[in-house]
Amino acid sequence: MRRVFIIVLDSFGIGEMPDARKYKDEGSNTIGSVSSSQFFNAPTLQKLGLFNIDGVVASIEPTNEPKGAYLRLSELSEGKDTTTGHWEMAGLVSTKAFPTYKNGFPKDIIDTLEEKFGRKIICNKPYSGTEVIKDYGDEHVKTGALIVYTSADSVLQIAAHEDYVPLDELYRYCKIAREVMQGENGVGRIIARPFKGVSGNYYRTENRHDFSLSPTKETMLDVLKEYDFDVISVGKIFDIFNGCGITKAIRTKNNDEGMEVTLKIQQEDFNGLCFVNLVDFDMLYGHRNDVDGYAKAISQFDNELSKFIKNMKEDDVLIITADHGCDPLTESTDHSREYVPVIFYGDKIMPKNLGTKAGFDYIAGTVLEYFNIENSRMNKSVLGDIYNV
Repeated sequence: MRRVFIIVLDSFGIGEMPDARKYKDEGSNTIGSVSSSQFFNAPTLQKLGLFNIDGVVASIEPTNEPKGAYLRLSELSEGKDTTTGHWEMAGLVSTKAFPTYKNGFPKDIIDTLEEKFGRKIICNKPYSGTEVIKDYGDEHVKTGALIVYTSADSVLQIAAHEDYVPLDELYRYCKIAREVMQGENGVGRIIARPFKGVSGNYYRTENRHDFSLSPTKETMLDVLKEYDFDVISVGKIFDIFNGCGITKAIRTKNNDEGMEVTLKIQQEDFNGLCFVNLVDFDMLYGHRNDVDGYAKAISQFDNELSKFIKNMKEDDVLIITADHGCDPLTESTDHSREYVPVIFYGDKIMPKNLGTKAGFDYIAGTVLEYFNIENSRMNKSVLGDIYNV
């Protein structure tokens, strides 16, 4: 029985990529910003070698004896969003970025959505998710119109008050929007953004739900499933891949629940992959420029990580990575085009600095090789450099 655990620290980038200027992300360094907080404490990640990775500029010193193998990966795909990053680490490089709408959605799209929803739409601008309910929450509650907005990312988001639009109804509207937003308007994700509260004190709930496009090609998950391996998703992984290649899905509401579920799965017998996304780093802290909140969340994860490592079995492999950046100390509240860290750890993984490589798809190739699966498209791997048979 072989098991691989991939844990994605959503948005935990480690410094701007060479093409960051193209994305207006010069100077972005999520790890540097977060580690500057007085609340940052990550001794487990430090011991594994996070701060030994090439190019990392942070307030934490590298360790003299890293316990893991580590490298820095650049993104080959166009874009800097969650879907693109996860698809690439699963072996699917996107040559065309998902569409974005810096001025809101065209009138014909809004007209179509209003007709299919049977409700009016308000806002239709790029907006902060917390600010949009402050500015449009009262109008939504009074009129029943749905708050539709976007961001610098390829998303269409629908916000509605749970007391006035039940969750099932909001999710139904999102499914309708997903059907509409296809082809040239195929945004990466339709996101349900439910909220509660009263005027002047609205707050988002943890009942967010993402509706993604299906991957355009076969991914690592499809291959593993085809070869009868278990593919267990935790958090929003199921949504990101639209269920493709998943054999068991467990949705979670926050990082704490995500790690709690992962620790429980670790105690179970399965043969294959457990793929985990911890979204709070991005959703609650990166996008809100909350550097201290981000630091506290990393510190909490580090504590849970130490528990996970103690419970690992002899043949288990742990991979820790990210999907993009979201620097909480830059003026922008959007994702940033950054390198991502990759750490491999396990009893049979030899500590080693693997330098910098091009393509998140090194993760897919390494995982498939670990399971002795040959795949001509997903064949980039570092397993031979780090695995002590």
